[in-house]
Amino acid sequence: MERFTYFSDIEEHYQRRRGSILPSSPVDWCLMETWKEAGIPLEAVLRGIDAAFDKYDRRPKKTRKVNSLAYCQQEVLSAVEDLKEAALGSKRDPNATTIPNAEVAAYFERNAQQLSACQHPSAALVALTAEQAATLRELAAQIREGSKGAGETPSDLEELERRMTIMEEKLYAALWSHADDIELMDARAQAERELAPYRGKMSGAQIDQLLRQYGNKQLLERYRLPRLSLFYL
Repeated sequence: MERFTYFSDIEEHYQRRRGSILPSSPVDWCLMETWKEAGIPLEAVLRGIDAAFDKYDRRPKKTRKVNSLAYCQQEVLSAVEDLKEAALGSKRDPNATTIPNAEVAAYFERNAQQLSACQHPSAALVALTAEQAATLRELAAQIREGSKGAGETPSDLEELERRMTIMEEKLYAALWSHADDIELMDARAQAERELAPYRGKMSGAQIDQLLRQYGNKQLLERYRLPRLSLFYL
């Protein structure tokens, strides 16, 4: 059954071409998120990874292994342009996937439980996570109720994803407004070290976006908060 497999498909393809089953780094995941948010289709990413590794394999001397998806960044962008020229489109359609309503509802309920358990020093942020948990439980109940008599007919995934995006943006804004400056500086320094060998392959705007994504990831992990997007289902 086809799912929101954007991240897992990229990770598996990258590991297969790299010849390693080591998990992707935080920077790799942040890069995948920037591609998704930019509307880069999965096909372009997979083509770009193949093109980057094909070029690497043709090098007479391989003094350094490919240690990050950032190595493939330029080829991914080239693949996007190729797809545009071929008129294949540049956006994925979430409704092209099929996810049973029961699975979506269970996902919302799991995320609601994590949000309800948030232990942040800011009362305002705890109130926000409690509000979002209530919203997710309400959505889960609506999905389950709507499924009665409708079998496994999927909900409007595109609309649900838009709502999750808005909720995530509010959560990020609250986390950043109460962030620990020292922790964020450490996270930025770590991300910059990992990105250093690949800076020439990315624009300043792309690097800034990656660093922001990295900070988002660190804040969510620190307070054990979930990603809400259906891509993480």
